[in-house]
Amino acid sequence: MPYFLRTGEHAFMPTEHTGGAWNTREIHIAPVFGLLTHLIEQDRTARGRDGMRLGRLSFDILGPLPLEEYQTEVTVLRPGKSVELVEAVLSHGGRPGVRARAWLLTATDTAALAGSPLPRLGAPETFEDYDPTTVWPGGMIASIEVRRRSAGPGDAQFWIRSDVPLLDEPVSALAQTAALFDIANGMAVRRDPTEVAFPNVDLTVHLFRDPEPGWLGYDTAVSFGPAGTGLTQTTLHDENGPIGAIAQILAVREQ
Repeated sequence: MPYFLRTGEHAFMPTEHTGGAWNTREIHIAPVFGLLTHLIEQDRTARGRDGMRLGRLSFDILGPLPLEEYQTEVTVLRPGKSVELVEAVLSHGGRPGVRARAWLLTATDTAALAGSPLPRLGAPETFEDYDPTTVWPGGMIASIEVRRRSAGPGDAQFWIRSDVPLLDEPVSALAQTAALFDIANGMAVRRDPTEVAFPNVDLTVHLFRDPEPGWLGYDTAVSFGPAGTGLTQTTLHDENGPIGAIAQILAVREQ
């Protein structure tokens, strides 16, 4: 069973695999990000713009999401020959729940220039198996396989993969991978989540290379400030090396 089932042209029903970590009666936001990425890619194809790639994805979480059917809509905010801004919105009961915006850039051949000074993660097989259900409840967390090493509170490197498909239809490697981006905040916990809540209200990812299928790697640091705000920062990897970076702002409060 996938994370979502399509129930109409613009309608989707979450399955038990989307169960949330902060509240198991709500959706974990991670697979929603994958769904909206898929819809942006579908819209790109329908408009004949497959020559463009997603360079940045930003997601704003506008409220809690119950385990019920959702409606979606995609809008081109800024059309262009070489750069476009596209928005996808997931709504419930007529109210937006998540808003995604993607910058699409014309793909060109820069293979001769490709490279990055970012350090590579060790291979997944060099990390220890880790059971995230010892820290977090919910169907989404139970659906992933994790290998991890921690250098201390809020400081961890880990690899994640899931054999649960995003949808009951073909999706790209990027959309399937985007369904795991939001996991970063929960795999490098700075404080016990039964004592301190630190949900993120957004996620922004910049990608200089599209991910390959397989393990997704994270080099993550979590910081808490003195006035109720935190930040989770991640360098993102696939098995061939770094591919981009994620940032998430956190609402920090004692339970």
